[in-house]
Amino acid sequence: MLIESTIAGVRSRLRDLRRDGAHVALVPTMGALHAGHLALVDAARKAADVVAVSIFVNPLQFGPGEDLARYPRTPESDAASVAEHGATIVFTPTAEEMYGALGSRTTVTPPSFGALFEGAVRPGHFTGVLTVVAKLFNIVQPDVAIFGRKDLQQLALIRAMVADLNFAVQITAIDTVRDSDGLALSSRNRYLDAEARRHAPALRAALVAAKNTFESGNADPAAIESAGRGTLAKDGMFDVDYLALVNETDFATPPVAVRGNSVVAAARIGGTRLIDNIQL
Repeated sequence: MLIESTIAGVRSRLRDLRRDGAHVALVPTMGALHAGHLALVDAARKAADVVAVSIFVNPLQFGPGEDLARYPRTPESDAASVAEHGATIVFTPTAEEMYGALGSRTTVTPPSFGALFEGAVRPGHFTGVLTVVAKLFNIVQPDVAIFGRKDLQQLALIRAMVADLNFAVQITAIDTVRDSDGLALSSRNRYLDAEARRHAPALRAALVAAKNTFESGNADPAAIESAGRGTLAKDGMFDVDYLALVNETDFATPPVAVRGNSVVAAARIGGTRLIDNIQL
């Protein structure tokens, strides 16, 4: 496996790898890798001849007071893990390499639904996400890029950006990887103390309760959302940012729930913010 930290270096390596017509898959990450990330690498290995993994803690997507400084960084174990799963090349740029000495002067503005939910709670977050993803697409020029469904609004915005800006890349999404008790895997789960970790699966239970309401024959969005919120209220440990039924394309609330809609949720427990979703 190759490791490159410069844009020129990774472009040169990929140019050499493409000479025989190889297709390239990109897995963008911020490191601190877990089994969910490695599932993305496995999917990339099946989708293309060359697997490029980026490991970059993107400062542009962190707001004031967020956890940029303490975000977990485990570069050595990350490189070993993706090598075991068949990665071809790892791109590990610095912030200066990605944005230059002057910083990011040009950014990508999300479509209007980027101001909802995560965008409302974390202003500017999706501008940072879309900007770095656009830069990675331009640097790596992948044929396919692999993302997880856990960050569902992010996935929808990336799909919209690819369509609107005519990126020649296929976006493939894989299901959320979970612990045995249902908690969605996340690099931030390591922030949870023992009590918070014990209660954390209640977020998944709330989403299941919302889905069960729909499957019982109730298509009223308010009833579906109420079932989820009620489950979290009974647990008593969560400060809920949002729990809502949405259309996966533009994150609007449908007048009546239909199969393919999703319930998205974000809540804080013990100082740690968790996000998750479930599809009807």
